[in-house]
Amino acid sequence: MSGALSHIRVLDLSRILAGPWAGQILADLGAEVIKVERPGVGDDTRSWGPPYLKDAEGRDTSEAAYYLSANRNKQSITVDFTQPEGQRLIRELAAQSDVLLENFKAGGLAAYGLDYESLKALNPRLIYCSITGFGQEGPYAKRAGYDFMIQALGGLMSLTGRADSEEGAGPVKVGVALTDILTGLYSTVAVLAALAHRDQGGSGQHIDMALLDVQIACLGNQAMNYLTTGVPPRRLGNAHPNIVPYQDFPTADGDFILTVGNDSQFRKFCEVAGFREWADDPRFSTNSQRVANRAVLIPLIRQATVFKTTAEWIAVLEQAGVPCGPINDLAQVFADPQVQARGMRLDLPHPLAGTVPQVASPIRLSATPVEYRNAAPLLGAHTEAVLQRLLGLDAGRIAALRAAKVV
Repeated sequence: MSGALSHIRVLDLSRILAGPWAGQILADLGAEVIKVERPGVGDDTRSWGPPYLKDAEGRDTSEAAYYLSANRNKQSITVDFTQPEGQRLIRELAAQSDVLLENFKAGGLAAYGLDYESLKALNPRLIYCSITGFGQEGPYAKRAGYDFMIQALGGLMSLTGRADSEEGAGPVKVGVALTDILTGLYSTVAVLAALAHRDQGGSGQHIDMALLDVQIACLGNQAMNYLTTGVPPRRLGNAHPNIVPYQDFPTADGDFILTVGNDSQFRKFCEVAGFREWADDPRFSTNSQRVANRAVLIPLIRQATVFKTTAEWIAVLEQAGVPCGPINDLAQVFADPQVQARGMRLDLPHPLAGTVPQVASPIRLSATPVEYRNAAPLLGAHTEAVLQRLLGLDAGRIAALRAAKVV
């Protein structure tokens, strides 16, 4: 069974995370994704370790876990496009591709004749997706942009971390490079939209994606909380700015998460907790009142939750239909029966380690399911095969390119 995008070829010139994440999603959906890397060096994340994948003897390989997380189902070729011959190879591959992904600084590929306008002249149907920190115009356009910096500049860190009144207060970044991942997701959506437009008789087009734009767009309700009031939201730790109670609470053996989404659920919680009077108290009977009287209600709940264990609270609250859950580490996540039932961890063959663990795609399509064809490739593993198959180069020509360090 072919993937939904099995008719699409993607030339992936991107590195690090946002671009490769988009490329991996497209590859999971069946697209042929050719990852172009620097000879001898490759994607920066290949060396972003430890941890590294271990071989059968338990020794570190050259493959960093970071790189392995974002490059499944791709082919790797090495081309030095700072050389004219390398530029020619990329142009010829772009002429046969549907999509090109790149995350160089704005205008950075123009010096090599690999910018959108140059490649559009060769392939008007090409969808060219540029991913940068700040976009193709504006006073910051020439700056490099990294996830951590963008989380700070784009406001996310002003919302993340303990409240000013709590111990350990201060801004904190999200524990994964969330802005990069979200930019990869938005880029994928944009590419799919551009493909749909092209398939309806349109042409290719340029996609301008910026990490800062994505970060701001994903502030969601917090952005609207500011825009409708003019008051910047403050850090609330694990609490929710618009819903109460919706945060962590202590138990007899740890902590758990209580996520009460409406007044009915709050009443059920009060009954289970043994404090029915809270639900009838005018200070707490509606969510608006609970938000206004957060400082009164939360200490009362915290005093009540410490008398049961986390497991006990989850058992009684789930039975009552009150949303709640444990705070799992990643070992507990991958041991969770629901996670296992959904097959969120899988293993793929790997030439150095035998197998490599992977996190499965969350996309479930009934007619064209995600395909897991290969783990993230070794550097340049497909150079000869791709150049022979797509460009018709023979072994002698490829050997000459190797000798000249073009590939």
